[in-house]
Amino acid sequence: MPTNNAVDVDLLVIGAGPTGLFATYYAGFRGFRVAVVDSLPELGGQITAMYPEKQILDVAGFPSVKGRDLVEGLVAQAATADPTYLLDRTAMTLREDDDSVIIGLDDGTEVRAKAVLVTAGIGKFSPRPLPAGDGWLGRGLEFFVPSFAPYAGKDVVIVGGGDSAFDWALHLEPVARSVTLVHRREGFRAHQRTVDAVQASSVEIVTRAEVSAIRGNGVVESIEITVDGEASERPAQAVVAALGFVADLGPLQQWGLEVEKRHLVVAPSMRTNLARVFAAGDITEYPGKVRLIAVGFGEAATAVNNAAVVIDPSAHVFPGHSSEGS
Repeated sequence: MPTNNAVDVDLLVIGAGPTGLFATYYAGFRGFRVAVVDSLPELGGQITAMYPEKQILDVAGFPSVKGRDLVEGLVAQAATADPTYLLDRTAMTLREDDDSVIIGLDDGTEVRAKAVLVTAGIGKFSPRPLPAGDGWLGRGLEFFVPSFAPYAGKDVVIVGGGDSAFDWALHLEPVARSVTLVHRREGFRAHQRTVDAVQASSVEIVTRAEVSAIRGNGVVESIEITVDGEASERPAQAVVAALGFVADLGPLQQWGLEVEKRHLVVAPSMRTNLARVFAAGDITEYPGKVRLIAVGFGEAATAVNNAAVVIDPSAHVFPGHSSEGS
């Protein structure tokens, strides 16, 4: 990593999640010098931060792959591009030059790039708080489950009805002493296959309910669940609040990019309304958009190949197949 405050590359990738890592590899495949900036201190984006133990089922070529294993493979693949990683830093400002874009980071570093590819997922994200959990974070209340081992032999309460809540319930069920899933409605937002698996397990599902209080002497020892106005107490040594996230595009919103519902509007080439700025992955918006990791990989290749012509006007959009001999 450079020690000075200036970085000069062909392509700057903003976001080091799966889409950004694959874009980094692909930029190297096209022969470009590439740098990657991410506000998190580790590579892998949301997967590393929140779902490293999750089995991912919709990546081509893998019937099932654990999140951390997918990231490990993507990091190894990206390493072939010899990228410059600028982690634990936030892209703050953008200004355009005749043949480049200059991105200012929050530590004073300036990155000059001939093109920029934004793969920042949902942007900077923060978990929605559990009203009854004020003051309990780190004392038995958590928002993420990066490792299952700390929950061994415990009574675990998971609050939420989305994919994260059901994924964690399914994975913690064989580890914990008991798992209770609490949701305020009878319907769930999670994938039906996962819902069916949890319903067939020993996990207790309590609907039309909320965790109305957390009690304990310094650490969580019990929780109060209110169902249709009636409260009851049960033992719990761990509470996971899986209530979703508040996404924020942050400084990107000041760059003059066209934004629709917190997403960047792109053309079929993955180009934004700024000539040298492209986007790929969950952050993009266009008719028919589907937010899957697999889709992000394809968008990354599309974006890099179209950025190639911006980076080098003599280049071609289609590079040939990677399986072709030289």
